[in-house]
Order: sequence, then structure tokens, then C-alpha cells
Amino acid sequence: MPSIGDAAMHLKFLDPYIGELTLDKIHDGTLENFITDRKNGILEVQKGKGVKNRTINIAIELIIRILNLAAKKWRDEFGMTWLETAPSISKLDENKDKRDPYPMSWEEQRFLMPELPNHLARMALFKVNTGCREKEVCYLRWEWEIFIPELNTSIFIIPATFGGRTENSGVKNGMDRLVILNTVAKGVVDSMRGAHPIYVFPFHENKQPSEEDNIEKMNGHAWRKARKRAAEKFTKQYLRKANPGFAAFRVHDLKHTFGHRLRIAGVSFEDRQVLLGHVSKNVTTHYSAPEIGHLIEMAERVSETDQRQLVSPTMLRRKTT
Repeated sequence: MPSIGDAAMHLKFLDPYIGELTLDKIHDGTLENFITDRKNGILEVQKGKGVKNRTINIAIELIIRILNLAAKKWRDEFGMTWLETAPSISKLDENKDKRDPYPMSWEEQRFLMPELPNHLARMALFKVNTGCREKEVCYLRWEWEIFIPELNTSIFIIPATFGGRTENSGVKNGMDRLVILNTVAKGVVDSMRGAHPIYVFPFHENKQPSEEDNIEKMNGHAWRKARKRAAEKFTKQYLRKANPGFAAFRVHDLKHTFGHRLRIAGVSFEDRQVLLGHVSKNVTTHYSAPEIGHLIEMAERVSETDQRQLVSPTMLRRKTT
């Protein structure tokens, strides 16, 4: 589920379409105009830019959640649920307009990083060297750091219930997340020591420290403007358009980039799963110092791919008719 702020935003967008309806009158038909207008960028806030099916589904999932609560949990003064049954609401097929992941090249990275504001550049550099998800970076706390004296280094263990998009959300697979630091990631962390007592990546560094000093998301106006400038400079230097994937490079693509570099560096599938936080519940989450050392060695390999990939990666696609 989205954060309270995002949920309020989606409900505000929905209000002109279903705000006057009783809950039992909400169905696929009453949402048709909303879906069409969102796709075509009709809402004033969209400024003519349509949104993907995934964005629309976030609003639909919110509606489904409300209807289910009204049918199963929320009760009136007589102890009756608000709805006898929740109406069936259909979601959109997200695969129809889903953009493929885009692992950026080292050369593209050299264009992107200088264009980012300092706080975003640090977070991006950490993310592309650890494979952490956006919220894991934004909420990374010093209390999660664990020093490994045998290796003279440290790691982070993000608790499964740390609270990502919502208070009760956390690591995606519901398990503690081991974050291995290679030389670059450790350098970023060390550079932030003393900046804030709670968060590794604070945004309001000069304010009285508080729980609200972290940046809630990386993908904002500053990110989008930076990637646009980076793509323009790439085009100017090489006299050819930047890859569309780079021009629309997403924060989550930093994770894909890390995974891609691990793969071309010859890191095993099992080690990649651990480093990317994809560990399933049938894999141990307890690691000895030698095992941590091995994972650090594997994470260091991403730097070895610098000279192997100086241009945009070739993405193989199935031909469509």
C-alpha cells in the first residue's frame, strides 16, 4: 500500500469521479473515465502526460482495500459491516506498458552522477554498489550497522519490519536484509559518519536531528532533471542520442545495474541472490565472517567490469509481430 501522503493524493484524483457515489455503487464501469483520463493525461496535475498501468493500479488497489475493509472490518453502530460484500474491481495489465529494466553502462554512470545533487549522488552511488531498494537507502539507520572485527569492516542488517512505504512494510521478501559493503559503498558510508545520529543519508543535515530528517524518495524533480541533463550531455559528446533507457533512467535501475554487473563479473547466481536481497526463506540468513568476506569479495567484482562495458548494454528482445 502507498504511504498516507500518496494514498491521499490518489484519493484526491479519484474524488471527482467517484466521490459522490456510495460504496456499493463503485465498480469497473464507474472507474472507466478515471482510468481513461489518467492514461491520457487529462488531470490538470498531469500536464498532458499519461501514466502507466502500474500507477493507475495503485489507485485501484487503494479502492479495493477500502471496499474490503468496508465489507469485512468496518462496522456501524449496530455492529453491521458497511457492505454486505465487496464489489469486484478489475486491475489493469501492467505488462502491457511496463518498461524493461535498464542497466546503465559505466560511461553513462559518469554522465549521471555529476548531475545529481550531492545528497542524491551519494545515495545513488551507494545503491548501485549494494543493490538496495530505494526505501532501504532512504531509511538506512546507523543502528543497523554491524562491525565485523575479523574483517575490519562493517555490514548493515536491515530488519524485516523496518518500515518502508508504510509503517508495517519493510524488506520485500519479509526477511532481514544483509547489505554487503564493497570499497565504494563503504567509502560512501564513511563519508557520512557524524552527519546525523539516526540516518546514514539525512536530507536536513543542519536542522535539529529528528526521525523525519531522511529523504522519503530519490525519484523526484531533481532526479528527473539530472537524468535529462546527463542524457543531453551524452548526446552532445558522442553526437548520437542517448539510449532511451538512459534518458528515462529510473532509481530502481540502479539495482538492476548492480545485478547486471555482478552477472557479467561471473558472480554465481546464489551469491547474486544474497547481494541483491533476493534470498528466499529456504536459504540461511546467518553468515560467518569468512562467508561475509567472500560476499565482500564478490561485491568488489563490480568495479572490474568498468573496462568491459563502456557503452550501453545491448538488450536482446523477442521480435513482435
